[in-house]
Amino acid sequence: MASSLGNEKSVNPVLRISQLDALELNKALEQLVWSQFTSCFHGFKPGVLAHFEPEVKAFLCLILWKFTIYSKNATVGQAILNIQYKNNLSQSEKYQPLSKHQKLWYLVFTVGGRWLEERCYDLFSNRQQQSFCKIKSYIGFGSGLLKLCGLVNFLIFLRKGTFATLTERILGIRSVFCKPQNVRQIGFEYMNRELLWHGFAEFLIYLLPLINVQKLKLKISSWCLPIAGLSNSENSLAVHCRECSLCGEWPTMPHTIGCPHVFCYYCIKSNFLFDMYFTCPKCGSEVQSLQPLEYKIEMTELHG
Repeated sequence: MASSLGNEKSVNPVLRISQLDALELNKALEQLVWSQFTSCFHGFKPGVLAHFEPEVKAFLCLILWKFTIYSKNATVGQAILNIQYKNNLSQSEKYQPLSKHQKLWYLVFTVGGRWLEERCYDLFSNRQQQSFCKIKSYIGFGSGLLKLCGLVNFLIFLRKGTFATLTERILGIRSVFCKPQNVRQIGFEYMNRELLWHGFAEFLIYLLPLINVQKLKLKISSWCLPIAGLSNSENSLAVHCRECSLCGEWPTMPHTIGCPHVFCYYCIKSNFLFDMYFTCPKCGSEVQSLQPLEYKIEMTELHG
């Protein structure tokens, strides 16, 4: 019994990908909380939160810290992935929770540091005095130096697999699994189906822009609705020019493409510019020559 309890408290190293996934989940949660909070102020005057945005974000992060790191020694992303923080400063190999000082300094480095950077940027961004410019340059230098240290820490993390962030390395807190992880069973049939579907989807994305959908649709419609031969009364262009074959309205500046049908100039020109292989939607004839139609229609014929 004692040995089983000792195994439960033993340290289980965490994979690099799991630590990075936990960080991404934390960022997604913070963005979700902020978007939900700002949606409550949509009915207010625009810019209500602009002056107090750093303080509001810090307050929301403080609440998250209270119910995650302070209470459970783990962030939300870590809790989802069965991970928690261990006090790596202790010499024991067994699990040791974070001390209060580590939790408070974690709050200062994460929430306080972010608030200080945003607030200092707002304070000194519009100041033109020489003293403020110097302070702004010092703050920018310090921020750049921290980012450089974070990059070096990330490279070390990729090499050794511990301390994904600079804050974790400074405070000596390490990510470990809460419980021993079972061996993952990978279903290769599912993976093959996913790879096959993604390959097929990429092929369709590449192929669809090459297909002239409009011409194909007109071709299918001409097959489904075959056009009967024109009668003798319909052979005259004066009869057909009462209706544009594309828009169905009275043709404006009527033109022909070499078939017995009439089009508005703007209708046929825009379609021909869009598709150089444009065909007549009525009979399927290709554009031979775009020519204006000369016709004379008696007024009695228009009202008839």
